[in-house]
Amino acid sequence: MPALRQLLIALFCSLAVVPMAQAWGPLGHSVIAELAQRHLSPAAEAEVERLLAPERTQSLADIASWPDQIQDDPAQAVLWKQTRSLHYVDFLTGDCHYVPPRECRDGHCVVGGLQHYVQVLGDRSQSDDARREALKFVVHFVGDVHQPLHAGSRDDKGGNTYQVQFDGKGSNLHRVWDSGLLYSRKLDWKAYAQMLDTTSPAELPAPIEPADNPYAQWAEESCRITTQPGFYPSGHVIDAQYVQVELPVAEQRLREAGRRLAEVLNLALAR
Repeated sequence: MPALRQLLIALFCSLAVVPMAQAWGPLGHSVIAELAQRHLSPAAEAEVERLLAPERTQSLADIASWPDQIQDDPAQAVLWKQTRSLHYVDFLTGDCHYVPPRECRDGHCVVGGLQHYVQVLGDRSQSDDARREALKFVVHFVGDVHQPLHAGSRDDKGGNTYQVQFDGKGSNLHRVWDSGLLYSRKLDWKAYAQMLDTTSPAELPAPIEPADNPYAQWAEESCRITTQPGFYPSGHVIDAQYVQVELPVAEQRLREAGRRLAEVLNLALAR
């Protein structure tokens, strides 16, 4: 019985931390990665192909969820511990204004994570192994920072403790934004990316001055979405009207993330 009790406790703890790490879920991350891959420059595409060759893939979508998946790999326990705080940023004020010493102490937030791994990816003096790992984190973190609840300002663990009813079942707002809204389309990631890529080009918000940290701007954009009226549903119920209003918002964030990820990779991997 003691062994069983310990196993159950370990299982509960592992489940408890999963929602905080994931953004969009595999579907959303794959969509963003595919959208970016469609718009890589020839130089960036060639370098992605070279870096991913040992993984037996050329697809960014295949590696897009890896930074979440390592939490279940005992061999990656140290890396997971080092990077788990890099998947999100908690805004400590309601104005969604990013102040590094306050929101990202010692670089431990998604903005700091992007700054670090983009630099590693673009540094040709680094080993291929280090740059391959950096590529995985960059692809993932660009997705994370565009998920509104990975940059919120409420004391609810990114919507994880905000309970809702969705599709007749109990859930939480974070999980709805991770995957529930997107899965309502009933499309796989390739079809979803194709649908989003055939619409008009994503119009990106104008840069916010000072424009020296685009990753901070992307986080601020996400935070402001969470403060809009109705984002936290009245009565804690996700109904058809909520989906009708918020699904286009989620899809716009996917499109913005895909376009921006392509730009980041094209710049970092330019010859």
